[in-house]
Amino acid sequence: MSSLRELIGVALPIVQAPMAGVQGSALALAVSNAGGLGSLPCAMLSPEAMRAELEALAARARGPWNVNFFCHAAPRPDAARELAWRNALASCYAEFGIDPGGIPAGPGRRPFDTDAADLLEPFRPPVVSFHFGLPSPELVARIKSWGSKVLSSATTVEEARWLEAHGADAIVAQGLEAGGHRGHFLSDDLSLQMGSIALLRQVVRAVRVPVIAAGGIADAAGVAAALAMGAAGAQLGTVWLLCPEAGTSALHRAALRSEGARHTALTNVFTGRPARGIVNRFIREFGPISPLAPEFPLAASAAAPLRAAAEARGSGEFSPLWSGQNASGCRELAAAELLRELAGKS
Repeated sequence: MSSLRELIGVALPIVQAPMAGVQGSALALAVSNAGGLGSLPCAMLSPEAMRAELEALAARARGPWNVNFFCHAAPRPDAARELAWRNALASCYAEFGIDPGGIPAGPGRRPFDTDAADLLEPFRPPVVSFHFGLPSPELVARIKSWGSKVLSSATTVEEARWLEAHGADAIVAQGLEAGGHRGHFLSDDLSLQMGSIALLRQVVRAVRVPVIAAGGIADAAGVAAALAMGAAGAQLGTVWLLCPEAGTSALHRAALRSEGARHTALTNVFTGRPARGIVNRFIREFGPISPLAPEFPLAASAAAPLRAAAEARGSGEFSPLWSGQNASGCRELAAAELLRELAGKS
């Protein structure tokens, strides 16, 4: 099994997890220019915004960088399910004076497709990573033809084997502790999900490609432990959310600093797919897992106006406060300085 240095050319075996909605190229650049692998989440970017961020990375990055996409199957709208979900939220709409009939429906997040590949190709990013499996074999082959390395997340041994068989150059073993959306794609059964240590050890034995540990890693000791267990590197997300280069909102930052950050849950009420975040009123009252929530990412449209209305009142009780189970490493440090600490270089 090769190291991340051999595969990607990074000086330090640390990947900054792509975190859609809370970061852009500034954080990715800070990490990449300090020797790690910075990542740009593209799943929620318009084509114009994506091009601008890619231009910034291509022009200013001094080391390898990663762009990340979702590759979920586009859902079929279900009017009855959408209505049932909005009816379930009716009391909250009334509380904030929101007319549910005026809320537009829409996916909000597009899976990686030919249009995205067309936009991406001129930039030939060193690394292209995916969540929820991999795109079509034709698109994977096209990405590799640019010289880009392909990464994707696995939450089970079966998913890791599938990714290796379908062209992944490295696998992110996403333990149950990780914040944000679960990367599962072969089964929706959450009972199959494992913690980071159990998953990492089994995936390392099951595949020949490099494995990157993710979930619950928040300091240099955690990074060293992952490497000692056979990982080629460690991917960390939550730990960067208080860095000045992150776009984390003031409400989200306050939640991460609070005692409430110790209580996280997997919930589907924000987007329709299980994701780990700090427990707040929306999760408590309508989840954590609701059978009424429309399929990912359709649930997000009904939740969005509640979030906006609550945030306008200074409340994060209806916001997706994504966080892993271990927010103890969150520091208000420049990303480069935090990276050096995580790598044991300071």
